[in-house]
Amino acid sequence: MTDFKHISVADTATMMGQQQVIIADIRDEQSFAAGHIAGAHHLSNGSISHFMQQVEFDQPVVVVCYHGNSSQGAAQYLVQQGFEKVYSMDGGFSEWQQSQPFERSDDA
Repeated sequence: MTDFKHISVADTATMMGQQQVIIADIRDEQSFAAGHIAGAHHLSNGSISHFMQQVEFDQPVVVVCYHGNSSQGAAQYLVQQGFEKVYSMDGGFSEWQQSQPFERSDDA
C-alpha cells in the first residue's frame, strides 16, 4: 500500500503555483475561519463524505493541521480511501502563516 508523503511549506506553495492541488485543512472550524490557505477545503468528520465525492482520487491533496502532526494520520486515512497523491504539510498552518499569504473567512 502507498503511504502519504511529507511536503514542506515552500514546496506546497510551489506546487500550488504549478498545478491544481487540493488543500485539505483539518483544524477546528474557528481556527480555519481565523485564517487558512486560500482555496482550502475545511475537512472534518462531517464533511469527509462530501469531500470524497467532489475530489478526484488522482488529484494531489495536501493535508494541513496546526503543526504538521495530526495531518499525518488524516493523510494516511485519505490514502487508505484510495487517494493516490497525498501529502502531509510539515510545520502545519502555524509555519505557513509565517511566510505565505492566507485568508480569513468573512465571519471571522
